[in-house]
Amino acid sequence: MSVTIRPAEKSDVRGVAELIEEIERFYGTTDADIQPFDERQSQVEEALFGSPPLASALLVEDEAGDIVGLAAYSYLWPSAGSTHSLFLKELYVRDTLRRQGIGVRLMNELRAIADARPGCSRVEWMTDRVNPDARAFYQALGFEEHEGKVVYRAIASTA
Repeated sequence: MSVTIRPAEKSDVRGVAELIEEIERFYGTTDADIQPFDERQSQVEEALFGSPPLASALLVEDEAGDIVGLAAYSYLWPSAGSTHSLFLKELYVRDTLRRQGIGVRLMNELRAIADARPGCSRVEWMTDRVNPDARAFYQALGFEEHEGKVVYRAIASTA
């Protein structure tokens, strides 16, 4: 199957919101915990197209025009010294399209975006230790796992 990889556009908000539900289900989120669609769609629009945008996304579009994958990223500062890094938050390709080189294309595109941005010194990302497929994918691309960081998370108050 032929796919196109391109930056997200405002007209993609609905499709991205639909794909995010698929991603949440992939990670085991239950129906009771899935965010209502209208709320999710509004947050996608704000994140990608607000002023200023919080993130950027590359989308994978199939021949029918459906969004079947994404790479969501933003920039972190400081990185090495006073440089910044492109941080890949989510890489996802629909299961029926995996192992066809789409993830490799997304990673190559992200590296090209980072290389083209002055002051961007690296691309960084994380994956779950309990996701052997993702770990094998990154290792097959020649990336090494790094030790030393412990991830903390605090839930923001909605009040």
